[in-house]
Amino acid sequence: MDVSREQRVVEAAVVLADTLRDEFDLSEVLYDLTASCVELLDVDTAGLLLADEQGRLHTVASSHEGTRLLELFQLQTDEGPCVDCYRTAAPVSCDEVSRAGGRWPTFTPQALGEGVRSVHAVPMRVREQVIGGLNLFRVRPGPVSASDLAIAQSFATAATIGILQTRAKRSSDLLNEQLQNALNSRVIIEQAKGYLAERHQESLTAAFARLRNHARSHHERLTTVAREVVGGSLDLA
Repeated sequence: MDVSREQRVVEAAVVLADTLRDEFDLSEVLYDLTASCVELLDVDTAGLLLADEQGRLHTVASSHEGTRLLELFQLQTDEGPCVDCYRTAAPVSCDEVSRAGGRWPTFTPQALGEGVRSVHAVPMRVREQVIGGLNLFRVRPGPVSASDLAIAQSFATAATIGILQTRAKRSSDLLNEQLQNALNSRVIIEQAKGYLAERHQESLTAAFARLRNHARSHHERLTTVAREVVGGSLDLA
């Protein structure tokens, strides 16, 4: 890893650790996690699935719209890398999606249709407790390096520790409360991304970067900024 990239990884880890305070915005943490993976690792998109109290997975953050659709497809068909990763509590890798038809017969053509050629997933896990999975997608075949997978796992583990520590401090209903808040926040963030993308004639990825940069530079929560954009009280021109 070159020095500049190593420094950026350290900075991302510091931001993640700083965000995981007592009253952190779970949705913001997870969106930052996926964005950091795309910025720092040899992957093209990233997404995150989180389980509720009954063990049902939900899509809570994604770096790109196509990734969100693939995550939803995994949940609908109960098939795919992140589903396997969550069930086995172990990393899942497929360097060539076109050869995975026997493994994921319905997910494979859908992934190929979205331009995905290789997929990887790491568990959101601390010891024996697994609360979700981090999806990593590439538009070209081939493996993700061991160092990149280690960084992705470190990011996922750090987020998991923060979530579990907060749950342990508060009521037993916090799991469902956290998840519901994250799902509600995701809806607002996606609406704000769509509004900005249309208004500024830019991609959803660029719209998300606009949201994220404003939130960081003004020390505001991502969800707060998104809600203000959707409500019309904030113009990110």
